[in-house]
Amino acid sequence: MTDLERLHKDLVWFETKLWNTLDTRLRADYGLPLTWFLVMRFLARHPVCRIHDIAQEFAITAGGTSKVVDRIEAAGHCRRHPHPDDRRSMLIELTPGGRDLVSGAVKVFEVELRRQIGSAASESVLAQFAETLSTLRAALSSNGVQ
Repeated sequence: MTDLERLHKDLVWFETKLWNTLDTRLRADYGLPLTWFLVMRFLARHPVCRIHDIAQEFAITAGGTSKVVDRIEAAGHCRRHPHPDDRRSMLIELTPGGRDLVSGAVKVFEVELRRQIGSAASESVLAQFAETLSTLRAALSSNGVQ
């Protein structure tokens, strides 16, 4: 029987170490905290989105998301616009400088992922691991867990 407590411990340890490594590299090379980078990359991929869309993507609160976007906006990397169909909502988009910044940072992010994960296991092992994590994520989502 699988030791689920050990699995949990290993997943959390791995995620923390990977997060810290990526965060350190992005801060050093681009002055971007990993949190900002992830939100900005999402904005680059979804040029018309709201705070709610970002919050759902990362399973975080709208309040926490709004604070991150406030900081990114204060740094000049994104801006808010009124939503044309919903007066209670704002649309968020990257500024041209924000797009340039995230474009360069994506390359460093991908290189670091390859170095940290891609070199540690075979492609087939990583594919199975990705599929398993996707299955677990879907199961948590269907149980109402963000």
